[in-house]
Amino acid sequence: MLEGFAQEVREVRVRGCELALVIGGGNIFRGVAGSKQGIERATGDYMGMLATVINALAFQDALEKLGVPTRVLSAIEMRQVAEPYIRRRATRHLEKGRVVIFAAGTGNPFFTTDTAASLRAVEIGADVICKATRVDGVYDDDPAKNPKAKRFDELSYLDVINRNLQVMDLTAVTLCKENNIPIMVFNMLQRGNIVKAVCGARIGTIVRGGS
Repeated sequence: MLEGFAQEVREVRVRGCELALVIGGGNIFRGVAGSKQGIERATGDYMGMLATVINALAFQDALEKLGVPTRVLSAIEMRQVAEPYIRRRATRHLEKGRVVIFAAGTGNPFFTTDTAASLRAVEIGADVICKATRVDGVYDDDPAKNPKAKRFDELSYLDVINRNLQVMDLTAVTLCKENNIPIMVFNMLQRGNIVKAVCGARIGTIVRGGS
């Protein structure tokens, strides 16, 4: 799976796009899940952030095996394995054609990976957030449970907030709204979708605009 994603990212890069990635760690550990099992919430969140670093290093390895220059920048300092996150350093890497992977979320507990993605997007001046998921867009209900669930082609930020559509958490959506950064939600498991999303094809659901 890593190799497949890495190949698509390489295809995006050769098109001249500056590409930054935010990777979660839920396949290894989730802070919220840990707190339900008795782990103190802040401690669980830090554990989850460390899990994102593991995934970031794995993806860096997959990209570099394909000849894609990559840098991992961690919000939690660990100089032996990743560069510390510095905004100017991140933008400089992007200018030099390197793929940047942001790890360890925001570096603070109680904030989600979605919020980290929105924050980093604002900081580096991203044109769009491409939220890669396991479904082909945003629905009015869970499509896995309701076969009649309706998929939206386009929504406003307020639609997402008022309908509680779970595209991203409220903090993340609000950051995008205040800074006018569109969010494209699409299925990352369908081959070619990452390239299509970055190239502006109308796939999945786009979140932008006012009321």
